[in-house]
Amino acid sequence: MSDLQANSTFSEKMRRIRFRRTREKTRFRDELRIIPKWLIVMVIVLFLIAQAAFYIANFSEHALGPQPGELWPFPNNPALSALTVAGIVTGMGILLGSLFLAFGYVNRDAKRRGMNSALWTILVMVLSPGWLALGFFIYFLMREPLPYNCPQCGATVGARFNYCPNCKCNLRPTCPQCKREVGETDKFCPYCACELTPGTVTAGSSVNESPIVRSSL
Repeated sequence: MSDLQANSTFSEKMRRIRFRRTREKTRFRDELRIIPKWLIVMVIVLFLIAQAAFYIANFSEHALGPQPGELWPFPNNPALSALTVAGIVTGMGILLGSLFLAFGYVNRDAKRRGMNSALWTILVMVLSPGWLALGFFIYFLMREPLPYNCPQCGATVGARFNYCPNCKCNLRPTCPQCKREVGETDKFCPYCACELTPGTVTAGSSVNESPIVRSSL
């Protein structure tokens, strides 16, 4: 396969993914709900343990200051020292906690999209810390569209399905002339300029239907 063909195939795949993502109707609140509850509890518990540990370490006889028993960072102001340490721990906790929760989201989101959840989670974890969250950008760019309900029978179908396995409903709107995927609301095929009459491009049409098309060529 030539480089031009490879690039064309990749571009077509990305266009198809973007097109089928238009079926997704997700809200930010609903997306947060897929994060494992045990992971949220673990992050909160670790945050509280870190706060307590740093507080005890700074106010013990072996304080964090440069001199033995000296508070850090304000030796003569215990209240301000406690607030400063608590603020630093809180800031670091928010960053690390958000990172762990994002890993949990990727794992659950990849699983519900039919992707290899373990592989993608490891990839995101490896690339994110040292590469400024590059793993997340790659994942959100390449992730598969969500499964959805067949518009004809309501059965759950994969985003890559062309026809519903339950009722043979056409799930992939295509141009009747060049057979390439088009938008459901397109009036003309962007590839061959074939004029699409109303009802020609419908996600709910059956395999056996033979729509009438007026060609502008």
